[in-house]
Amino acid sequence: MKCCTFLLLFLSFAIPGWCARKITVSQLQGLLQSSREEKKSDSEIASVLQQVELSEQLTRGSMNAFTQLAPGPLTTEQLFVLEARSATLLPPSSDLPDKKAPDADATKAMLARAESYIARSYEGLPSFSAKQTTLRFQDSTDAIASSSGIHSGAKDAVTGSGSSGPHAFLHYINAESHSIILEQGAIKHRTAKDSVRWGANGLIRVPETDPSLQRVFREAQSSGTIQWSRWELIGGKPAAAFSFQVPRPISKLEVNVCCFPNVRQTGVARFYSSTTGPVLGAEKGVGGGVAGNFQTNTDWNEFRSDVPYHGRFYIDGDSGTVLRMVIEAEMKPSDVVHGVTTRMDYGLVKVGQDTFVVPVRSVVNLVVVPNGESGAGGYSTRTSLFSSEYSEYRPSN
Repeated sequence: MKCCTFLLLFLSFAIPGWCARKITVSQLQGLLQSSREEKKSDSEIASVLQQVELSEQLTRGSMNAFTQLAPGPLTTEQLFVLEARSATLLPPSSDLPDKKAPDADATKAMLARAESYIARSYEGLPSFSAKQTTLRFQDSTDAIASSSGIHSGAKDAVTGSGSSGPHAFLHYINAESHSIILEQGAIKHRTAKDSVRWGANGLIRVPETDPSLQRVFREAQSSGTIQWSRWELIGGKPAAAFSFQVPRPISKLEVNVCCFPNVRQTGVARFYSSTTGPVLGAEKGVGGGVAGNFQTNTDWNEFRSDVPYHGRFYIDGDSGTVLRMVIEAEMKPSDVVHGVTTRMDYGLVKVGQDTFVVPVRSVVNLVVVPNGESGAGGYSTRTSLFSSEYSEYRPSN
């Protein structure tokens, strides 16, 4: 009966034109198991997963276990997508620790330990260099041409921008590695200059630096909104999750995304009637039309804005060590950047003879209007996922 249930679920997703449907992690596991039993192909299973949206967090451990059920690389790729897209969701209830919520005094003590940890330990980190390796997943690679045009004679000229349909689902685009500098635990800049023509190449650049833990914590404290949320498991141990909200007057969070088109129309258009047309070379008896040299030029500009945000801290209740931070920028509906959600994970890394808690992973979910305010090609959004690992830590000279 269970096999039949998941067969029906599989077939329902296989019908073209379905929007993404939400399922639980348990349902995802059952779908993979039944598909394997029925010997579904790699492409068939991947096609189903492309139309799935998880209602719970797919943890890295569960994803690694599920890849054992994947028949090939296409299915594995979509599992990576699902893991990244669900990175800020609540895990399944079965993955939450059975631990009593702390009282007011215990909550206050945990936050005090976290404040002390950030001020004394995290901000006291030496400067490091490291390697950041980023996987990009995206649902479209369409881009506006930097310049285009059509030269018409005296006959009727039709101008417009046809566009091919974008890839419908999130898929792997590329992987990049960069050397970065960390000062007091915050990623300051890349060591190499970025000369990529973002936007024009069909890709949007992830915000230049990751959010600073110490700045976000202090802004959350200033807002007076830090509240106990729940216990979660991180590294197999309970971590205290605290939610917060930072309003615009306090926020120093800058969203800096590149790049968006500013389309300019150039050239001369000469409109004519059936009477004036022959003077411009139109065929006799032809009605009204337009002649001329029409050109479209595109400049590419960054989007920059300080925005309010909300999020969560995940804290080791005994030591005050911050193990994870999630922040979600609150964008205006009119912004070309519709959403930026970032998750930062922190872990123990040995550098030389010493061990430090530093950033080890980040996931950024970015939703933008790739055509910016130009309106070219109609209104549409593009989702990009960036899953980064930080490695090869060493003292910065």
